[in-house]
Amino acid sequence: MYLSQLKAGGVVYRQGEISRLISGFSTSYDLALAAIAAGQTLASFIEAQGFGETVELAALAADGKLDCPMRHPDPAHMFLTGTGLTHTGSASARDSMHADTAGMSDSMKMFRMGIEGGKPKAGETGVQPEWFYKGTGVNAIAPGEALVSPSFALDGGEEPEIAGFYVIDNQGQPVRVGFCLANEFSDHVTEKINYLYLAHSKLRPASFGPELLIGDLPRNIVGTSKVLRAGKTVWEKPFLSGEDNMSHTIANLEYHHFKYSLFCQPGDLHAHMFGTATLSFADGFKTEEGDVFEIATPDFGLPLANPLKTDAAKAVTIKTL
Repeated sequence: MYLSQLKAGGVVYRQGEISRLISGFSTSYDLALAAIAAGQTLASFIEAQGFGETVELAALAADGKLDCPMRHPDPAHMFLTGTGLTHTGSASARDSMHADTAGMSDSMKMFRMGIEGGKPKAGETGVQPEWFYKGTGVNAIAPGEALVSPSFALDGGEEPEIAGFYVIDNQGQPVRVGFCLANEFSDHVTEKINYLYLAHSKLRPASFGPELLIGDLPRNIVGTSKVLRAGKTVWEKPFLSGEDNMSHTIANLEYHHFKYSLFCQPGDLHAHMFGTATLSFADGFKTEEGDVFEIATPDFGLPLANPLKTDAAKAVTIKTL
C-alpha cells in the first residue's frame, strides 16, 4: 500500500495498479494524525474512511502535481535529518574491517564500528551512527522540482536513499508512517576538503517521493540511480538498501535519532534518511546544471526525478537592531 500527496490538496492511496483519492482528507499529515487519534493502523483507518475518485498516478506525476509524500503545515516543524556510513558498500570497504585501526580515517573507523555493533540483539542498544542535519521543511523538494545548489557550492551530487517519515504523537512518541525514496543532495567536493565540513556539505535541499510505502521496509532493496543529460543517460549504477545491505538495523538508526527529546515534540514531522553506498561523485563523475537525477526501484513505485539547478549569487547583509 502506498500514499501520495497532491500539491493542490488530496491524498492518493495506491494498492496494486489502482490509485484512488482518500475521502475526507487533503493532506497525508492530517490523515496520519487522525489515525493516531483513533488508535488505528493507517491501513485500517483508510479502509474505514472510504475512497473517492480513481486517478492516474503516473499522469499526475508527469504533470508535476505530486508533492513530497508528507509535509507539516509549518515548515519549521519538519526536520530533515539522516545517518551516514550505514551501508556495507563495496567489497574493499568491507575488507577494511579486518585491518588494524591505526592509520584508518575517522570515516573508516565509524564504518567499522557500524559493522561490529550496528545490529544489536533485541533489547540491546547498538553503536550510534554518523548523524547529520539537512534543515527544515523549507528544504523538502517535491518530485520533479529542481534541486537548487547554492552559488557558493563546489559540487551538487545525488545520494539515492530511503527515508522514513515520522509523526510525533501527543505523548511525545515517534510514530513511523512509512518509507519513500529520497535524494539526499549534497556537496561532496566541500566535504572532501575536510570531514569537519560535512555539516556545510549537507545544508542543501533533499527530494522525497513520489510514493510513501506503508508497512515494513523490504530487507533487500535493489534499484537504479542515474544521471541524465539532454535526455540521455550519462551515468548509471545500481544502488542497494534494506537491512540485508546495511551495517545498522533501521531500529538502531531510529533509536539514535529519537533518543533526543528535541526530536520528540508533539506534532512535529521528521523525514530521516538512512544512507547510501552509491554516488556518481565516487566514480569521478561531475554533474552539470540541467542534469536530471533519477532514482528508481520496483519496491517504491514511481521513480523520483529532479533536475539540478544552480542558484544565483546572493549578498549576505546583517542589520544592526
